[in-house]
Amino acid sequence: MTPVEVWLDGNKLGVDIWHKKYQRNGETFDEWLDRVSGGDWAVRELIVDKKFLFGGRILSNRGVTDEKVTYSNCYVISPPDDNLESIYDCVKKLARTYSYGGGCGIDISNLAPAGAKVNNQAKTTSGAVSFMDTFSQVTQQIGQNGRRGALMISIDCTHPDLEKFILVKQDLQKVNSANISVRVSDDFMRAVEQDADWELSFTRKETGEVISKTVKAREVFKALCYSNWNYAEPGILFWDLIRHYNMLNEYDDFSYAGVNPCAEEPLPAGGSCLLGSLNLSAFVENGEFNFHEFERAVRIAVGALNTVLDEGCEKHPLEEQRQSVRDWRQIGLGVMGIADMLIKLGLRYGSEESIAVCDKIGFSLAQTAIEESLNLAMLHGCFPKCDKEKITKSPYIFCNIKSELIVKEIAEYGLRNSQLLTIAPTGTLSTMLGISGGIEPIFSNSYTRKTQSLHGKDTVYTVYTPIVEKYMKEHGISDEKLLPEYFVTAKDITPEERIAMQGIWQDHIDASISSTINLPNSATVDDVYKIYMTAWKEGLKGITVYRAGCARDGVLVDSTEKPKKPVRTIGLERHLVTGCGSLHVCAFFDEEGNLKNTYLSKGSSGGCNNFMIGLSRMISLAAREGVGIHAIVDQLKSSGTCPSYAVRRATKCDTSDGSSCPVAVGNALIDMWNEIKKTEKRTENITANLCPECGAELVEEMGCVTCKHCGYSRCG
Repeated sequence: MTPVEVWLDGNKLGVDIWHKKYQRNGETFDEWLDRVSGGDWAVRELIVDKKFLFGGRILSNRGVTDEKVTYSNCYVISPPDDNLESIYDCVKKLARTYSYGGGCGIDISNLAPAGAKVNNQAKTTSGAVSFMDTFSQVTQQIGQNGRRGALMISIDCTHPDLEKFILVKQDLQKVNSANISVRVSDDFMRAVEQDADWELSFTRKETGEVISKTVKAREVFKALCYSNWNYAEPGILFWDLIRHYNMLNEYDDFSYAGVNPCAEEPLPAGGSCLLGSLNLSAFVENGEFNFHEFERAVRIAVGALNTVLDEGCEKHPLEEQRQSVRDWRQIGLGVMGIADMLIKLGLRYGSEESIAVCDKIGFSLAQTAIEESLNLAMLHGCFPKCDKEKITKSPYIFCNIKSELIVKEIAEYGLRNSQLLTIAPTGTLSTMLGISGGIEPIFSNSYTRKTQSLHGKDTVYTVYTPIVEKYMKEHGISDEKLLPEYFVTAKDITPEERIAMQGIWQDHIDASISSTINLPNSATVDDVYKIYMTAWKEGLKGITVYRAGCARDGVLVDSTEKPKKPVRTIGLERHLVTGCGSLHVCAFFDEEGNLKNTYLSKGSSGGCNNFMIGLSRMISLAAREGVGIHAIVDQLKSSGTCPSYAVRRATKCDTSDGSSCPVAVGNALIDMWNEIKKTEKRTENITANLCPECGAELVEEMGCVTCKHCGYSRCG
């Protein structure tokens, strides 16, 4: 085997990743180690031992002189002001940053909402949300060595376009090259708890015009939860905790402008962050965690990231980025392999014992990193905007430094960095090393892979997660069902356990944590609601959920489940007026026009929401079991007349077609079904070009029609 194959224990996928993403100009593994370590033998040793890796941009770009590259994985662009010049300046900044290899975050809360008056031919603005596709498109267009840029778009929970923002990605053709998140405040979450009114308001600086509306906080939050349930976005950023739990919360002149694409890095305008991660599983020796070696590695890693920060300062694409790095000196040291570490320790992920161990390791990480940043400040000076007294008063320092002597030294010398720790996804890095990524549990003990043999036949085989495969070989196990109980996967861990694990790490992380809770297809909107409420109460800075089989279905398939071809659904919505008030009806149809799911939600006044949830579940269950829409609607229309409905019809004359809520829902479903059928007739020539096996686009080749995704073919 070659040296890189030896380093990666023959992991072919890992070797391929190294060659494709990190090797430069045919360099040898030793030459790569020299380049990436910058000649620092302590750093080189940590990499060889797989105890530490820089972030991907450093592994690829450090020492490169023949290209315009950055060492930072992520940036936050200055939020655009409320004018076209600033908006398109932002587009220019995104494009330039992507061309150097960096991902970006932007917040659009400064942009006026739809309907605000403007002094041009349009008369009124199309709103903040309308520019999201523009930002998304530039992300798609600028290539980065075989990949595309990454973008996070966020908006504040007080913005009048909030509801539009929540719904935007329910159109599967829009904003496909960006993640999106809502910045929610504690006040908003309390309003959700209390089912209180919530004021959405925006004041235009240029004109003084105030655009405002009052909504029910809980209804907006439910809409967000529904969008997460079926579309995996937007995520939630608990903005008050982001603002208050860090080392700069006492500053009057500092604010976070947004977060990076995976949300683990809140940053100021122009801010960037250098990433690196410690592989916790590599510090387990003979069933014990080696704290002494871990703390040594933390010190080396903090020093190494500071060295890279200095080397790369002038390499940032924009002057605002270079200035921000000089002023604040953020680094992002994190961890990966948490799940693998717990398995080696014989602990179940999410158990009380595992939480206690992670608490101890997290405290060690924070304390050591702060002390090393202090040592560097003593040698080289603190970061330029360091206010030493204010840092010592931060809640983060209070929770993670118990030595009065260290606090006094920080007050005298300051710190070299304004931000130190994070937990990034580490997807590519962890895959290359064959370990679990970031804070995430193992997704599955095994996966299915499909390859095509030389004879054109599909071969489906099982691939075990490396730590599972190693354990099974060492213990002579041939069936993963015989693994010890601490070999748990994402589907075995409750959301509460998952939140508890993230919460204990957040106590010791001054930045944030990239985190997704994977849910089974059977999870409900109410489950998502409870997860977000629990996450807020447990002190998380941000989180999102991903439900298997949602409209934006993922790429991983658990080997214990039969692979299914993707189902494309078309969603429609109707707003009804009933005897009790407003009623929202969402329905989802497959490409043949068959009803698949419904979601009912009452408006801000009257009605029983539990009844609506129960009715929508029963309609969805019947539809998925093959009951036709006409039979479902026939039963709904048999429910009779509601007195409240009759009174409102007689007095206000504004009720929707029907005599009760179930009847009105039935009429709305038929109306949407008819719309789908009309659309089908108009698009027959389009849908004929989709693969009947997997839904991918068909390609004509030499008289035959072929699917490049699954291999289906037919005569043209």
